[in-house]
Amino acid sequence: MEMFLRYFITYGGYKTALLGLRNTLIIAISGLVIGIILGSIVAAVKVAATRSRVAKVFSYVGDVYTTVFRGTPIIVQLMIFYFIIFPKTGLSDLLQVVIVYGLNSGAYVAEIMRGGILSVDIGQTEAGRTLGLSYTTTMIKVVIPQAVKNVVPTLGNELIALTKDTSVAGYVATMDLNAAFSAIAGATYDVLIPYLMLAAVYLILVLIMTFIIRFVERRLRKSERR
Repeated sequence: MEMFLRYFITYGGYKTALLGLRNTLIIAISGLVIGIILGSIVAAVKVAATRSRVAKVFSYVGDVYTTVFRGTPIIVQLMIFYFIIFPKTGLSDLLQVVIVYGLNSGAYVAEIMRGGILSVDIGQTEAGRTLGLSYTTTMIKVVIPQAVKNVVPTLGNELIALTKDTSVAGYVATMDLNAAFSAIAGATYDVLIPYLMLAAVYLILVLIMTFIIRFVERRLRKSERR
């Protein structure tokens, strides 16, 4: 305990922990943002597949994408992109990890958003088309915003899952929370305190995210009543 505190406070161990925390939040939040954008596009294409042959072709591509990214572990995806696809791109390690987590999240969000889009009354789409909006504009301005409201709790769960999944980002040279506290444990020859702290930090992050998600849900319910 004494060696851990000395290293953590005096020798800058807290800086390593803060760097890991920063990177974990960047990966989780950025990954979810990319996932929502990509997932919304894939979901909209899948819903439109019944209306257009072109959309049907892209829907098949979307099916392959979601099947591959949902059917393989995130650690395998990280290894493939880091060691095979990205080596000569010049992208930073953190950006590479963010992209992979975004692609992974997009596969899950696509199904979440598809359910959200289908939950929006068809009359909303018909009203948009009646006003002269194209199908794409109707989806972007009318349907998808309502779908996002319907799936906020599920998107919140996806953010929490992403945050915990960042614990494997250290396998590709990215200093996430897990890698940071593992480094501290190795430097202090003490595994008990660092890993208990690691668990506590993850738990606090999840509690904070849960509180924010519930707050957003309450605000959305109030706006709907108005």
